[in-house]
Amino acid sequence: MEYIVLNNGVKCPVVGIGTFMLSPADAENSVREALKMGYRMIDTANAYVNERAVGRGIKSSNVAREKIFLSTKLWPSEYENPNAVEETLNRLGVDYVDLLYIHQPAGNWLAGYRQLEKAYRDGKAKAIGISNFEGKYLAELETKWEIVPQFMQAEAHPYFPQTELRRTLDKYGVKLMSWYPLGHGDKSLLQEPVFTVLGKKYGKSPAQVILRWHTQMGFAVIPGSKNVDHIHDNLDILNFTLTADEMAEIAKLDRNMRYYHRTDEQLVQFAAWRPGFEKA
Repeated sequence: MEYIVLNNGVKCPVVGIGTFMLSPADAENSVREALKMGYRMIDTANAYVNERAVGRGIKSSNVAREKIFLSTKLWPSEYENPNAVEETLNRLGVDYVDLLYIHQPAGNWLAGYRQLEKAYRDGKAKAIGISNFEGKYLAELETKWEIVPQFMQAEAHPYFPQTELRRTLDKYGVKLMSWYPLGHGDKSLLQEPVFTVLGKKYGKSPAQVILRWHTQMGFAVIPGSKNVDHIHDNLDILNFTLTADEMAEIAKLDRNMRYYHRTDEQLVQFAAWRPGFEKA
């Protein structure tokens, strides 16, 4: 495994398994099998409604907790809940998480960030992060944080390498964790000739070349899947290295093109929605 060193000295694996849109049963299975394969990072969230399942997957993997980098996210409905962190830990069945995010800049997000800072000070989160806090939201948070975050989770892929955002993150040593790392399954990205050529050179699929690009960009990447073969392939990217010239060729694909366009109306909806948490 390769690691990123965060701005507080914590080490984070460059590749993890994401659990977005996985049912509890699939999340439990994927997490267990991924850990058995050698994954050491898992990403979930209140909103995914599979935290209990992730906890079960961790437990049944028989991998020691201290060897796992576990990240989750508080949903906006929890920002003003004084017990949100403890309830999240209880669902996961752990005493701490390695990374705790606030998920969206919706509702009273500053209260949510204060929860992260308290969890960090209390040792209940080894690192803290912000998810989807781009543009004006990051600019405002910069003036209000007491503890600088360690991570930003955001959409990133070769069509959208987050060039502008990274200028701000780099000032503070904040690392990027990519979602939609393969362009939301866009075949046009996966079929770009450069990835076909590099795949043949290194004996990898275009998707594996793209995931390797992420890690060499300095990003952590969390592709999710319920397919055990795909989970295996997504980890099998650390035994080759793209050259500087090859990275430069991939950089030419930058279109500044997102797949996800969040609206202000959605932020209002996010603040009003409450996840239907799994029961014990």
